[in-house]
Amino acid sequence: MSDTDRQLIALLRDNARMSVTELAQRLRVSRATVQNRIDKLEQSGVIIGYTVRLKPEAEAHRIRAWMGIAVEGNKAQAVLQALRGEPHVYALHSTNGRWDIVTELRADTLEQFDRVLGRIRLIPGIAATETSILLSTHKV
Repeated sequence: MSDTDRQLIALLRDNARMSVTELAQRLRVSRATVQNRIDKLEQSGVIIGYTVRLKPEAEAHRIRAWMGIAVEGNKAQAVLQALRGEPHVYALHSTNGRWDIVTELRADTLEQFDRVLGRIRLIPGIAATETSILLSTHKV
């Protein structure tokens, strides 16, 4: 991947709806060059999709939290598989350090959030969890 590709990806991360013309101006290359690079990045699987970012208060799930999960022995894959089936798990990350897995949870109410925590803590292979509710977002 070239420096131009990296710069292009950075611009698209900031605003995936930026026009090819504007991208070309910012990168100081032709529109055809930008379109060809985007096509190649998509075809090679570097770019796998585009998304929409919403301000937190616009999202249906108003309660968000991070949960650190310690896994017993070699049960990480089974735990990850079970977590993938939980609709309130928004993101899953394997990590090093104190927690084996970090998840982002989302729920509409505290009662629903409590039920989600209860279900997750019953998953076989989870040794311990620690949850922190996200109170505000300062940078996305």
